[in-house]
Amino acid sequence: MHRNAQRQVYELMAPKLYHTCKRYLKSEEEIEEAVADAFYTIFTKLNQLKEVKAFEAWARRIAINQCLLTLKRKVNFNIYIEDMSTSAEPSQNEPASLEEEDLLKLLDYIPEGCRTVFNLFAIEGYSHKEIAAMLNITEGTSKSQLNVSRSKLKDLINSVYYQNENSYGKSK
Repeated sequence: MHRNAQRQVYELMAPKLYHTCKRYLKSEEEIEEAVADAFYTIFTKLNQLKEVKAFEAWARRIAINQCLLTLKRKVNFNIYIEDMSTSAEPSQNEPASLEEEDLLKLLDYIPEGCRTVFNLFAIEGYSHKEIAAMLNITEGTSKSQLNVSRSKLKDLINSVYYQNENSYGKSK
């Protein structure tokens, strides 16, 4: 692949892959490293791409796999930390309605294992069977992690967005 073509691909895909990696990794250094490693893999394995139309999905899967490699080195996906703090401080400038960006910010407050399974299942659309294979866990553990993440996310949404309501679940 010519350098100019690589640069164009990088400029087009870097923001998208960065955003994907940011959902999985917290530190800027890890995110940037995952994106760089993803581009290395993309450029060295481009000949393995079967359908040009599938390039973006293929590149995103490579980035996700890079994030999972990073997480597997430090996270035990077979357990979650029950006593980990999931409280987020409400901001005076919080919008009255919950937007996608707000939900993604709240994901930072749930344990990494739960967040990873939630991202893979709810955002990327992987099945529990696929997640189990990717993370070397059982399907039951994947389902459990998803349930914990949903519960913690619901609690966070209620505490941050509906704290002034008399009952949870009512919108402002």
